[in-house]
Amino acid sequence: MALKDRLNAITRPIQMIWLSIQLHYNAFKEALRNEGVSSLMNPQRIRDAATSTLFITHSHGFIAYENTTVVPSLVHAAHGKILELGPGPGNQIHRFDPSQVDFIYAIDPNPCYGDEIAARVKKLDLQDKYKLLACGVEDSDILIQEGITEGSMDTVLSIQVLCAVGDVKSVMKAVWKLLKPGGYFIFWEHERNKDAGTALAQACLNSAWSTFLGCSLNRDIKADILAAGEWENPGDIEMAEEPYSCLPRIWGVLKKKA
Repeated sequence: MALKDRLNAITRPIQMIWLSIQLHYNAFKEALRNEGVSSLMNPQRIRDAATSTLFITHSHGFIAYENTTVVPSLVHAAHGKILELGPGPGNQIHRFDPSQVDFIYAIDPNPCYGDEIAARVKKLDLQDKYKLLACGVEDSDILIQEGITEGSMDTVLSIQVLCAVGDVKSVMKAVWKLLKPGGYFIFWEHERNKDAGTALAQACLNSAWSTFLGCSLNRDIKADILAAGEWENPGDIEMAEEPYSCLPRIWGVLKKKA
């Protein structure tokens, strides 16, 4: 049974990689048709198009899975002035409690999610409380223009985002600085498995996964979160018992030390 579970856990990422390869090929052909060989000068735009297609097309599946986890309760706890990292197609928008939200700034460097997010925001009548910025947390000039400055945020939300950023340590240091004293960092992420066999599988799959899915399978996310600054409750981070999963989850609601 253990061998079957281990093989199933490895098969699922391989299926996702293959699907993403197909979408990248389709995005490449579309770019060539529309822009010719000049499109090859901007491979990131092709990657953004393929990645957004994957996550928009399968959005309902991701939402359904997250509904079986702690994600809905985590997002529901976000309050005040909120910074959401990497909203993707906006899977979390319906989970916010509007009565607890002053304003939500969502930042994502992939501009292809704009129309999808706009449609979801309109459906939920959150136009006056939600703004998408096509940038990363490191783009301080853009954030400052919106009033997102050190010590200004009540909540920073990160749902499966830290696996995809360029430098987790620098992103988390920026997050810690943006939070008010007593502000909350709410997260649900995946990281390197503690099981040696699964960790080896993650290492073998990571090159293809990171190339075509845009994130890393085997980062030590917990260590980088804790190293960002002083938290009042570092022991509250929880980890699922998933010895065979290539995407073992950790989560928590950390409070910045005042």
